[in-house]
Amino acid sequence: MKLMTWIIPWFAVMTLGYWLLYTAGLAAGDVELLNVSYDPTRELWRDLNEQFQKDYAGKTGKNVQVKQSHGGSSSQARSVIDGLNADVVTLALWNDIDVLRKNGLIKPGWETRFKQNSIPYYSTIVFVVRRDNPKDIHNWADLIRDGVKVITPNPKTSGNGRLSFLAAWGQEYLKNRSDAEARAYVAKLYRQVPVLDTGARGSTTTFAQKGIGDVHLTWENEAHLEIAEKPGEMEIVYPSSSIRAEPPVALVDANVDSKGTRNVATEYLKFVYTEQAQETVARHFYRPTMDKILKQHAKVFPDMVLFPVTSFVKDWQDAQDRFFANGAVFDSIYANMAR
Repeated sequence: MKLMTWIIPWFAVMTLGYWLLYTAGLAAGDVELLNVSYDPTRELWRDLNEQFQKDYAGKTGKNVQVKQSHGGSSSQARSVIDGLNADVVTLALWNDIDVLRKNGLIKPGWETRFKQNSIPYYSTIVFVVRRDNPKDIHNWADLIRDGVKVITPNPKTSGNGRLSFLAAWGQEYLKNRSDAEARAYVAKLYRQVPVLDTGARGSTTTFAQKGIGDVHLTWENEAHLEIAEKPGEMEIVYPSSSIRAEPPVALVDANVDSKGTRNVATEYLKFVYTEQAQETVARHFYRPTMDKILKQHAKVFPDMVLFPVTSFVKDWQDAQDRFFANGAVFDSIYANMAR
């Protein structure tokens, strides 16, 4: 009995001690954020998170732990709708964030909360080819030559996939081609695709690791990563024109309000617009929106025509409805390929 009376108070004291330490940490303002992003941004946000954590701790004395989640952009949006408790979303396309608004997770007007319409950096779609470019691929017309195998992810699940589709369609418009001609080009392009991965990183693995395909349509930053991981085995080809990709960022209002993280999450996204963060953006081969930093890295980003999606559709929602909704252009093209 004496032993039991000694053990119970000891256990209670230890439990109370751990609880006090835990709550002391919370009282000190330590916060955990979850950034739900798309496939190719893993390395970028890893470095930005580390910089933000140091910056925020230096200014406030409080610690922030930022966790990351990555996958196909549309799939990530669906995961947040299904309950993934994101504080912020940094997805590939406007549609993938706006669908969260439609589901009541983000308030209207989310695009106006941060600078540059909540777009801290931009990018485009380029080509990666094998060493010495054996298929002599230089521009969009070369992709539909007989015998050329193209690797690109599924536009139904991947932001990279949708941007590649739209880049292919839009470059036909720059040549004053009709809708019928643009559709014919894109249909032939997808007949050259041996496999449709669900996300950008999956397509990188298919092309770079598995050795499938002659050309990979991918984000500019992802192209540089491929080259760096297998130096001398691949090279980047910049077509004469491509789409201007503008990945936006947003707070997930419903989640930051329920978790009490709105202020910290806001500071987190504001940080991406700072000179320090914009330099990191450029080093990861995303095009910074800060002109000063972009000019300092001008040699890294070759000149090319970057056309907006509005050059051939009304807006991003129009692009989604016209090309990627169930039964829309992509589904029709893919169904005809299966016949």
